[in-house]
Amino acid sequence: MSAKRSAGLLMYRRDAGNLEVFLVHPGGPFWAKKDKGSWTIPKGEYGDDEEPLAAAQREFQEETGFVAAAPFVELGSVRQKSGKLVTAWAFEGDYDPVDLVSNTCEIEWPRGSGKRLEIPEIDRGMWFSLESARIYIREEQVPFLYSLQDCQPRSG
Repeated sequence: MSAKRSAGLLMYRRDAGNLEVFLVHPGGPFWAKKDKGSWTIPKGEYGDDEEPLAAAQREFQEETGFVAAAPFVELGSVRQKSGKLVTAWAFEGDYDPVDLVSNTCEIEWPRGSGKRLEIPEIDRGMWFSLESARIYIREEQVPFLYSLQDCQPRSG
């Protein structure tokens, strides 16, 4: 069996010349008290019948309620601790985190209890400076921030 694959989008904007990125925080009781190192790009799994970039756009809209617009810049892939391969693209956008509306999913909680709980896949989103994002994003996804920074035109 091959490792699961996921595709996602990293939205960015320039605020007073500084690059900022939009990250999301997973919903549900497992993540409720986790902050630094737990934020992520909006992403989700896809099958052999779906193009990764199309999946990334779909997942971004499902998890945030926002629509991503081209052009998209490929940021590469990372392997998460779970073994999942995550491929990401960046695009420029500027949505207000207050307007975020996430889809929901059902989980078993507590694990092994047989009890089902419906939770938002994402409980909030926030804009971060690149410096702050490196602290809050999942460690395995930090390379996406460097890839974004490397493909930005230098000002001045």
